[in-house]
Amino acid sequence: MLRVVVLVSGSGTNLQAIMAACESGRISNTELVGVISNNPNAYALERAKKARIQGIVVSPADYQTREEFGQALLEAVNQLNVDLIVLAGYLVTIPDEMVDAYENKMINVHPSLIPAFCGKGYYGLKVHEAALERGVKWTGATVHFVDKGMDTGPIILQKPVEVYEEDSPKQLQQRVMEQAEWYLLPAVIDMIANGKIHVIHNKVVIEEAY
Repeated sequence: MLRVVVLVSGSGTNLQAIMAACESGRISNTELVGVISNNPNAYALERAKKARIQGIVVSPADYQTREEFGQALLEAVNQLNVDLIVLAGYLVTIPDEMVDAYENKMINVHPSLIPAFCGKGYYGLKVHEAALERGVKWTGATVHFVDKGMDTGPIILQKPVEVYEEDSPKQLQQRVMEQAEWYLLPAVIDMIANGKIHVIHNKVVIEEAY
């Protein structure tokens, strides 16, 4: 049974998609053991409470240094005895110590087709604003393993989403979530839980088509 913790900063729509997939059986062999947020007011914590999943707040504001925060975050994750960390709209930089401790055991969803519109400054609506400004015809989402760079870890799955001329950033954001993010995260978690994913020479190998 894959023990999973989800890290989230906001409303938790991706968390909700993961929970629904667990309930429906689309994600198998998996237990959600905790939700950690840097934001004590994140609605994701309310979603976790309703689902009877442990919610934990570890906020940088409660610590004098980033090092102290990083250590507290790592300890909170370690205490849950997890096999996989899922970053689902988590807007805090992951400490290097956690990346080392959970190498190829931490995944992130990013709302673009990496390497487009990723890296420093590209998060939330900013990604979709940039895509519309550039005039791309297709965007999408990417799930990748987390390394010490920003959106630079090995890519696991990507899914394209068409861009419409009349799109606003919020409309595009919603469609990318519905058509890509909410599909990709459950699919990848299920594949990891069932031993379908391996990292070889910093590239992801999937045992069979999904």
